[in-house]
Amino acid sequence: MFRTKIVNPILPGFNPDPNILRVGDTYYIVVSSFEWLPGVRIYQSKDLVNWEHETDILTNEIDLRGNPQNGSIWAPQISYSKGLFYLIYTDVKSTKRPFKDCHNYLITSPSINGPWSKPVYLNSSGFDPSLFHDTDGRKWLLNEIWDYRMTTGNKSAGIVLQEYDAENQILVGPVYKIFDGTELGKTEAPHIYHYGDYYYLLTAEGGTGKGHAVTVCRAKEITGPYELDPKYPILTASDKPDSPLQCSGHGSIVQTPLGNWYMVYLCTRPLLGKAAILGRETAIQEVYWDEDGWLRLAGDGNGPLVEIDIVTAEPVIQRNNTNFRDDFICVLGKEWNTVRILADESWCDLISRHGYLRLFSGDSIQSLFDHHLLAIRQKDFRFRTVTKMDYNPTTFNQMAGLMLYLNDCNYLYAYLTHDEKRGRVIRLMKCKDGEFELFPLIFPIDIGEVELQVVVDGPTANFYYRMGGKTVWQQIGEPQDVLFLSGGFTGNFVGIGIHDMDRKAGSYADFDFFEYQGLDML
Repeated sequence: MFRTKIVNPILPGFNPDPNILRVGDTYYIVVSSFEWLPGVRIYQSKDLVNWEHETDILTNEIDLRGNPQNGSIWAPQISYSKGLFYLIYTDVKSTKRPFKDCHNYLITSPSINGPWSKPVYLNSSGFDPSLFHDTDGRKWLLNEIWDYRMTTGNKSAGIVLQEYDAENQILVGPVYKIFDGTELGKTEAPHIYHYGDYYYLLTAEGGTGKGHAVTVCRAKEITGPYELDPKYPILTASDKPDSPLQCSGHGSIVQTPLGNWYMVYLCTRPLLGKAAILGRETAIQEVYWDEDGWLRLAGDGNGPLVEIDIVTAEPVIQRNNTNFRDDFICVLGKEWNTVRILADESWCDLISRHGYLRLFSGDSIQSLFDHHLLAIRQKDFRFRTVTKMDYNPTTFNQMAGLMLYLNDCNYLYAYLTHDEKRGRVIRLMKCKDGEFELFPLIFPIDIGEVELQVVVDGPTANFYYRMGGKTVWQQIGEPQDVLFLSGGFTGNFVGIGIHDMDRKAGSYADFDFFEYQGLDML
């Protein structure tokens, strides 16, 4: 056996709420996607060290149009039993207090790559559902329960359990309240594991911000009563302000064929100690069972660690390549994401012009319905993105370009549009916490293909353009602070989009390529 030193996070960028599973010699991690589609991203590994984006599960029969910011697909959980993968997820339709409309669904597949079954509706009493396959063949659904009667802002009231009848695809029998939570509050993300003589319940507590933590309790019977770990929480950074990894929680565990146990959990890396612009990421640490049968982090304490060891059967080197390029030949790269709608031939055309992606215009940038944006996760604090486009707008309401996008209230957009006096021009706009700003500088350009570039260096972004085969880049306005592109449940994205407020599909832009180069490791 070998001990391989690795650096957390193992899944950089927006990869929250990780849930881990091993089937044979392969590990899978599923993460939340929120309003981004395709939904429920799957990463795969053979050694727990290096992870590859394998697939995305929710690729059809999903409608997120109109869903609120930070809503939609929450906390997926994946399990495996008798040749079948089970995937459970929440679709959050409303987050306006005191209520929360969160619908839980189950889909299955014989392969991680599908085809996946049509969704089976389970319940709506709370979010973060999880399916446990007991040794006696029974299946149990767990979820956080939301109680609108509570006077606190967060109304998570604990964890409930109910049996699932797989043959008839319905929940049956009584609902058991198995854990009220601790004084940390905001109890959610339940996962049950059977080890030795006990059922162990892992939950997230303290909220998904600075107070985030993982709590463990156990019981001899699955329905309880559950005994709380006397040394809880097993993991937290809430009392460790100097830790590079913050907001640590939402854990799940896995055992390797070598007998070691590991926990994956979400964390953030606040830039300058202020802003988690990369969103909530996925980290890993070794855990073990102590002499009293409680789960503990390997080493001292209960804090998240940047550098850890992974026990492997063979020598392994951790790879850190975050680069991405798409030349738009035949099919879109699977790294792409869209907001609330799937990328399809109705607005993403790879046929009309060979070697180009033709995007047809949709709603405005702030639409919750038909926002035509293709984007990838920002995975580095320092990166460079370049694209080349051909676009001929005829009104000021038509625009296409390159965007840094957190959500419909926070973005930076360098775009090509039309000005009544100057013709085809490049401009820069910004929205911060819902406050819109159009920068006054206007850059007239000739007809022809235009390259747009954004260079992000930590807290600052610079946008540029060039055309006509020139080698020198022209800066678009002043350097822009990007710390505001953080917060909420997602991370920042960089992408290309097209918008037309005169008419849907009223214009189109052709993109020759898109390239993302991470600079953190250079």
